[in-house]
Amino acid sequence: MIMEQRLTDEERLTLKTGVFGAVFLVSNADPGLLGVLKESVAASGALADASGVVKEALTTGPLPRLPRDSQLEIESVVLPALCRAVRILREKSPADVAAYRSVVLSAADRVARAHAGVVPAEAAVIERIRDALVDPV
Repeated sequence: MIMEQRLTDEERLTLKTGVFGAVFLVSNADPGLLGVLKESVAASGALADASGVVKEALTTGPLPRLPRDSQLEIESVVLPALCRAVRILREKSPADVAAYRSVVLSAADRVARAHAGVVPAEAAVIERIRDALVDPV
């Protein structure tokens, strides 16, 4: 039986960067002031569904610092954070890998659907997020 290991502050921040960054990426894919409130509520609903190590990572410590200059710059931080988060969980808490993926993808999907449905740009971002969450064994 694999024992769950406690995450470091840096590891928790990596998980948080991945989740919050994924939400930010999808929101930025189809920007608009009217959708921001709906998207925020939608994302918070998905994040509230987290449990265990994932919930601890999302609810403790500082908020991640994400770039704001361009979608490409944001992706260059967020997508690697998602990959690292999966590796961290696979090593320290394997039972939580699926839960992390689920929270990230649920939050991204809920944000995309929150305002006027999923547009092609949002679908493309979600696909890149999904690819980053693949567990290279």
